[in-house]
Amino acid sequence: MASPAFLADFSPTPLTRLFEEDGERASRFAHDLAGIHIDLSKTHLTDSLVEKLDAAPYREALDRLFAGEVVNPTEGRAAEHLAERGTGSPDAVALAAQRHIRMRGLVDAIEAGAFGDVTGILHIGIGGSALGPALLVDALGRTENRFRVEILSNIDGQAVDDALRRLDPATTLVAIASKTFTTAETLRNADAALAWLAEAGVEDPYGRLIALTAAPEKAVEFGIDETRILPFAPSVGGRYSLWSSIGFPAALALGVEAFGQMLEGAAAVDAHVAEAEPGRNVPLLAAMSDILYSRHFGAETRAVFAYDERLRLLPSYLQQLVMESNGKSVATDGAPVDGQTSAILWGGTGTDAQHAVFQLLHQGTHLVPVEFVAVAEGTDEQDPAHHRELLLNAFAQGAALMTGRHADDPHRAYPGNRPSITILLEDLDPASLGALLAFYEHRTFAEAVLLGINPFDQFGVELGKEMARAIDDPEARAAFDPSTRALIERAGL
Repeated sequence: MASPAFLADFSPTPLTRLFEEDGERASRFAHDLAGIHIDLSKTHLTDSLVEKLDAAPYREALDRLFAGEVVNPTEGRAAEHLAERGTGSPDAVALAAQRHIRMRGLVDAIEAGAFGDVTGILHIGIGGSALGPALLVDALGRTENRFRVEILSNIDGQAVDDALRRLDPATTLVAIASKTFTTAETLRNADAALAWLAEAGVEDPYGRLIALTAAPEKAVEFGIDETRILPFAPSVGGRYSLWSSIGFPAALALGVEAFGQMLEGAAAVDAHVAEAEPGRNVPLLAAMSDILYSRHFGAETRAVFAYDERLRLLPSYLQQLVMESNGKSVATDGAPVDGQTSAILWGGTGTDAQHAVFQLLHQGTHLVPVEFVAVAEGTDEQDPAHHRELLLNAFAQGAALMTGRHADDPHRAYPGNRPSITILLEDLDPASLGALLAFYEHRTFAEAVLLGINPFDQFGVELGKEMARAIDDPEARAAFDPSTRALIERAGL
């Protein structure tokens, strides 16, 4: 399998021996970044491996990203999510700031009673228009949530029923989040929400709608007043959009001050990436580790386990960020790639996962790089022993994966030498969560650059959508395969 140049002639040393040969490894391969401690020491990264990296292409791509230049060549676009955090071309940064002020104004109006009594918000979106807001509200809104927020993404009518059942139509606002305002699932669910409002006797259902979109003219056509449209730039990709007006439900539920702190935490990571030398650039080092395991060790998956209930949605959020960005089979020039690109990302929450999937991680035949994400300070009302035991479990799992255990009975032997990264937040607050998500964004970008692929397009999601539209046309249906046609008939469609 072909590999980037920095992996040429690489011969891995067992993890335990790396620690034996370097008494400073635990500190030298652990980094503090914007309130987050990131421990890379239990990976096979070495100083010599890092020194072999030619960082010039990454630095050039990073400069283009920061300057708001084209980094998405297949669509001829910049990727301007950083402008939402204050970095980019002056025009993009200024426009993003103006749009944040507009969002703040709408939040202030809602709080002042311009929409009457409001107790909840139904946020309708899918993919990046739903995963980010859901994570923010779930992680940070356990004690500070000022409004009930329901995130509706699935077109399944059961999901619609469940979301609406938990809201009062007389006091609910509906936010429709769609970059293009043409997303079929989102618009179908928006129609259902309008019908729900009308059936409940709401006098002006359209007056309860807010649009979060990069196509405001489409929202106007849908029937939403332009004063209740919160736009964002078309150059902000969906999976990178929670920093924009897509984050409106979080700004409303948590407060605009908390939303601003989240942006500040992310901006601190942007500043680190802009200034750090390659050997101290934490997202770049993490990306090197990802490539090391996919290309040299042949690992096809990467597992992320959140050892904090508040971060239970993090693996789902990262699945889209990582796999939609880097799940590519051609390089930026259109040529086939010369090896694996994105790992298949999966995960769950600790300690539940320990009793479900960790058997495979410790003794299975698959090498799976594991990531533990934990928070030093808990906020629950239980005996502190709960949080203490949670953290001890996370740290013990990483140690066990690395060291393993010899036993004469092969059924009770653990091979060890299995890598992990531990990410420890001091506290889970808006700034640290913003920093954590920005770290993952930059890590994903760095991996894409080192692999020579474009992380900002996602044409792979389009074919299924096109066929879903065509399949409902009896004439077009004839062109589908016999199996698909038989399934349609079996389901009575």
